[in-house]
Formats: sequence, C-alpha cells, structure tokens
Amino acid sequence: MQNLKNQEKSYTREDWQGGYQSLTQEFDYWIDDVEGQIPLELQGTLFRNGPGLLDINGQPIHHPFDGDGMISRITFVNGRAHFRNRFVRTEGYLAEQKAGKILYRGVFGTQKPGGWLANIFDFKIKHIANTNVIYLGEKLLALWEAAEPYRLDPYTLETLGKEYFNNTLSDGEAFGAHPRLDPSCEQDNGQPCLVNFSIKPGLSTTITIFELNLAGKVVRKQAHSVPGFCFIHDFVITPNYCIFFQNPVAFNPIPFALGMRGAGECIKVQPTQPTRIIIIPRFPQPGQTEVKILETTSGFIFHHVNAFEVGNEIFVDSICYDSLPEVEPDSDFRQVDFEKLAPGQLWRFYLNLSDGKVQQKLIEGRCCEFPTIHPANVGRNYRYLYIGAAHAEIGNAPLQAILKLDLETGERQLWSAAPRGFMGEPIFVPLPGAEKEDDGWLLALVYDAAYQRSDVVILDANDVNQGAVARLHLKNHIPYGLHGSFTSKVFSTTSYSGSQ
Repeated sequence: MQNLKNQEKSYTREDWQGGYQSLTQEFDYWIDDVEGQIPLELQGTLFRNGPGLLDINGQPIHHPFDGDGMISRITFVNGRAHFRNRFVRTEGYLAEQKAGKILYRGVFGTQKPGGWLANIFDFKIKHIANTNVIYLGEKLLALWEAAEPYRLDPYTLETLGKEYFNNTLSDGEAFGAHPRLDPSCEQDNGQPCLVNFSIKPGLSTTITIFELNLAGKVVRKQAHSVPGFCFIHDFVITPNYCIFFQNPVAFNPIPFALGMRGAGECIKVQPTQPTRIIIIPRFPQPGQTEVKILETTSGFIFHHVNAFEVGNEIFVDSICYDSLPEVEPDSDFRQVDFEKLAPGQLWRFYLNLSDGKVQQKLIEGRCCEFPTIHPANVGRNYRYLYIGAAHAEIGNAPLQAILKLDLETGERQLWSAAPRGFMGEPIFVPLPGAEKEDDGWLLALVYDAAYQRSDVVILDANDVNQGAVARLHLKNHIPYGLHGSFTSKVFSTTSYSGSQ
C-alpha cells in the first residue's frame, strides 16, 4: 500500500529536496536556452530574494529562514532576458565567509558549534537580509523584518550598506519585509505610497507603521502598543486602515537565553486562544479611537492576499493554517512529512467595524501559498488572484502549480509543473496600457529536479490553462526563495550582440 501511495503523489521528496542545496556561485549571463518566446512588451526587471546558502562551509543551518540572503535579477529587454545573482554582503555574511564556519545563532534554530555552552546568553542574531527585495526611490533594498534594509546597486547588485531613510530609522530598528504599495493615496493627492510596518515584541508589542513616497522618503510614521506578544510577518492595507492578524502564540525566552533553542523555536501556538485582528487607522481623525481589536477563531497566518472596504465592513483574504508547524531543535527541514501537516487554505474574513463581529468563509480548499494580484488593486475590491498551489486538489504537498482564481465567477485555472517542478511565489506584471484586470503576465521561478536547475516561467495571466508562454532555462538552480518584486526599469550592465 505504501508503494501505491507514493506512486499517486505528484512529487517525490527527493526531487523536492534538490531545491534546498546551497548556490555558492555568482552568475552574470544572457539566458539563451528558451522554450517559447519572451513577449516583446515585457520590459523591466524581476528581483527575487531568498536564502542562497543552506550551509556555511559544510556546516548546515537548521532552517532555510536562517540562510544568507541572495538577490537574483532577471532583466527583460527586447525579447531577451539576462540573469545575475549576488549575495547581500551583510556584516555576518562577510564574517562567516572569512572564518569558514558558523559564527552566529539564527532565529529559527541555527546554533554555533559547541552545544549550549557556546550559545548561552549570546543574543546577537545575524542580519541575513533574505526575505524580500524592492526598488524604491532609485534604491534597491534587501529586506529582513528584524532589522534595517541593506541597499544594493541595481545594476551590479553590489552591497552599498544599510539604509536608514535619512535617519528615520535608528541603528538596528526593524523595517518589515512585507510592504504594500497603495496605488493612490488620498493624503498624497492620489500619488502612490509604500506602506510598511515593524514589530517590537514583548509582553506588549509596539507596531510601527511607515508610509513612504515614491522618492523613498518617510512621509508618515506612527507607533502603537497592543497587548500581548505579536508574531506577525505580513499585513494588509485599505485606503483608510492597516490590518494585522495577531496569531495566538506565546514566547518563552528561557530556552533561547540558555543556548538550547533558537528564538523561533521558543514560539508555541495557543490553540485555545483566539486570533486577534488589529485595525489601525492610517490617518486618525480627532476623537477617533486609534486602535480597534476584534477576535476570531484560532489559526495561523503568514500571508494575506488583499483587503478592501465595503461600507462599514473590511474584507480580508488570507492564507490560513490550523496551526503553526513548530521547529524542533533535532529536526531536519528536508525530511518534512507534508502529509502530516495541515495545508494552507484561502479564507475570506468579514470584519464589521460597527458591531465588532468577524465572519469567515473558505474560498479555496486546495493547498496554496504566496499570493499575488494586480498592483492597481491593492487595498481595493478586486476580481482575480494568482497563487502558488499544490498539484492535487486535496491534502498538503509542496507547491508545484500556479492557480488563478476568479472571485466573481469562481472559475479556476491551473498550470502545473508536476511531477518534477517546484514552485515559488508568482509575480503579476500588468500589460502596459491594458484595461482588463487580468491582462498581463505571471513570472515565477520553478526548480526543475530533472535537470537540477531553475526555470523562469512566463504565463499569460489571462489564460493560465494554455501553459507557459516562455520557459527560460537557467544554467544553475536557485534555492527556494521567499519574495520578490518587478519594476518596469531595465537594469543590466551587459549588452547583447547576438541574434535571435
């Protein structure tokens, strides 16, 4: 029966594990191995960030989230594409590369060699700059939610130093890795603005909200204290609110202080406690209650899709888990048993601001993560979303597909890279000048276990079912990444003289 069960799966664990090998080389080349055709209208740059190293000179890190950040850049110009990758030269990266060994503890359980005695009362965590990358105000910024950004040269990907936004951030102050770009901010005469946050957890937690204009200048900053310990990775915005889901967790710092566990391993889900929903007005009026806290059933959320207002209600679409898979000190992330874990599923929450009630509805039961939408619809009512998904409709499994969901009709479209392809976060890129919400492309990195390399896949967002418009075969693999972004600006220091 076990063999039959394995045959029915859309993947093998051995294939999936191949995407968790370190990439030590830094490349710079035009992508010449292309199936299909890159659309001529697709002009700009896709940036991706994620852990490039899963070990330090052969010493394994305990969890991918502890891996050093590596930026990948795919430039699209005149029907061609160019690839470049470089590690973010953080202080910790440089020190460990020079020493040839692990020198720092990681948030998710990586320990210095030598057991608890080598780690006791060492609270210095390595800044790994590995979670997201954005281009704002002519600056390329590598983001990690526990500290300030690192600034990079968008042409060479050279690390230029830390970014403090004209001293708006203090040394070591956090700047989150999940900013939201408001496409039209009323406070700024309809201009877009970037909204981001930071968390300073404790017995009570300080949530700081930053709003930046397109020049990268902080134009608004507010801080609020909320009760309890907050473990929050993502948030959503509407034109009037920032919304945070406070996962029901507790943090016991003692095993971390005694050198026995990483900080992330000291977080425990409290399934009997409710999830709290924190609603903060972006532009509080005189006499307005600053923070509203609602409650809903227990669950765990890493990522949201979007939020929008309808009358006195806020609708929030989120990927929800029954619980948080806890990281154990003696565990091996490559040996995860997907079938024993509950899948992430897409839910809609209805937050009533008048009576404080919360209702929720399951939208998509298929295992899914890493959503993307048309950037013009951030914080607004929207129709289409795209998301990494499992190949099969039921059960938990690695992401191998991209799902398009029409929230108006319920229609679903699916493109799958199974059995040997594994998916990351798709990015939606609008077709220039298009009027329809789904006119554009989906860009995604897919690890191909058959060739032990990664592909850049381009899908027509209007018709995902038709398959890849183009599949760009890289010369190398890219370890499974986290987040990225697209800009219409073209960055490449290399010219191409070849012919199609």
